[in-house]
Amino acid sequence: MTGVYFAAVRVIGLTGGIASGKSTVARLLAEHGAPIVDADQLAREVVAPGQPALDELVRAFGRGILDESGALDRKQLAARVFADAAERRKLNAILHPRIGALTAAALAELRAKGAPLAVYEAALLVENRIHLGLDGLIVVALDEPRQRERLAARDRLTDAEVDARLAAQAPLADKLAAATWIVDNNGSLDDTRAQVASLWEKIR
Repeated sequence: MTGVYFAAVRVIGLTGGIASGKSTVARLLAEHGAPIVDADQLAREVVAPGQPALDELVRAFGRGILDESGALDRKQLAARVFADAAERRKLNAILHPRIGALTAAALAELRAKGAPLAVYEAALLVENRIHLGLDGLIVVALDEPRQRERLAARDRLTDAEVDARLAAQAPLADKLAAATWIVDNNGSLDDTRAQVASLWEKIR
C-alpha cells in the first residue's frame, strides 16, 4: 500500500493513538483548507447495508454482528476483534483492500481537481507501514491516562475493553519515532489550534 497507491497526489498522513484527538486535528486542518481523506469514514461506506463487504463480514463473523435493522453493529464487532488477534486479521483482510481502493479513488479525484496535497487520516498508518509511502506524517500525541479516560467515556468501555483496544495498536513511542511533525494534544483546544496553524504553514 505504498508507492503507486499514493502516486495520485502528495499525501500527508495523520495518525495517533485511539481517542487521541486525530479527528479534532483533522477538523482544524480542514479549516485551513486541507482536503481530508478519512479512512474511518471510508470504512463506514464499505460496510454500509447492501455492500459486498458487509455480506462477507456476516459470513466470517455471523449475523450477531448486525443490529436489528440489518446494519453493522460496530461495537459488537469491535468487542470480538479487539479480544482476538486472529479475528482482527480476518477483519482487516476483508476491509483493508476495499478501504485502500476508495482511498486511491478519493486521492485521484482530489488530484483531478488540482489539489496540491491531501491529509490522510487513519489509525494504523504506522502499524501497517503505510507511512513509508507518504510525504510526511503528523502524529497526535496524548498522555495515556488522558487517552484511557477519553476512550472509556467516548465508547462507554470497561477497563478491560480499554486495555484490549490499546494493546491492538502500536505504542505511542513507535508512532512518535515515525513522525515528521507532532501535535501535542494534552493542552487546551486553543493550544492545539495554535500548533495546527503553525504546522499548516510548514506543510504548505
